[in-house]
Amino acid sequence: MQSPTELLQQATAATRRGDFAAGGAGASGALELFRARGDADGRARSVNLLGAIAFERGDLAAAERHFGEALALAVRTGEATLAARASNNLASVRHLHGDLESALSTYRTALLSYQRLGDRRGMAETWHNVTLTFRDLGRAGEADAASSEALRHAELIGDAGLVALVMTGRAEAALLRADYDLAGRAIGRARELAAEAEDALTAAEADHLLARLLLRLGRLDEARTTSLAAAGAARAHGSALLAAEATGIAAVAARRLGHAGEAEGLYAEARAALDRLDARNFLSRLDAAWDVRPLPPTPHSPPPPSP
Repeated sequence: MQSPTELLQQATAATRRGDFAAGGAGASGALELFRARGDADGRARSVNLLGAIAFERGDLAAAERHFGEALALAVRTGEATLAARASNNLASVRHLHGDLESALSTYRTALLSYQRLGDRRGMAETWHNVTLTFRDLGRAGEADAASSEALRHAELIGDAGLVALVMTGRAEAALLRADYDLAGRAIGRARELAAEAEDALTAAEADHLLARLLLRLGRLDEARTTSLAAAGAARAHGSALLAAEATGIAAVAARRLGHAGEAEGLYAEARAALDRLDARNFLSRLDAAWDVRPLPPTPHSPPPPSP
């Protein structure tokens, strides 16, 4: 019989690959074994992973409950690394709800903890989240700086999946500045590394960003096709938020192509999903993209990587 530690390790690896069904089953099994042993540290790590899976699946109430329990257990047992991770995860819930300044403050608290611990993975992941928060605040320079920090720490670790993730943040920062050349290169690198790491969810995120770039460049048919594929991949791996975001891009592309019926259906689907998630900030972004005319491509922007 496997130990709870082995179960949790396997569940964590499955979750990083985007296999939330296996991750959830493994984390739940580990949690029961840790409870039976009276192991508070193991319980904390298990519920934190369950929170991450609930977050991706769109069950924010469960995610917030799990992260809160993980944080309380980590503080009680003096597990500073796990406390920082749970804080980072709670900040992500606040970010999704549109409470951006509160999320930023909590991310910074997690960063300070990771810096004291010398935990580069934690710093890379949190700087990536800070990048996305600055993106949503429209603070391009700070998003750029945060994405550089995320990339620096990820590259020092040398984990392909982690570098792929932070490269998507670099692409986000570049899109905010309408630097389509850099965005295209970052997306291409993220896709390559996600494939190398067999990280299907980060690959879907990279394809979603590629669709956004194609939309910006006026390549509407490709944007629609790529975003629908990204939405399908995200849905297959249980990421409700990413599926909704990608469906929203497909809706905007279809509308600009003149496919009114399809566009309205996709827009309603994306909006309903984001509403269920209470993702207020993402709803605002979708509505703005739906109403705004496409930006013209920059004169020197090369074509992005092929879908």
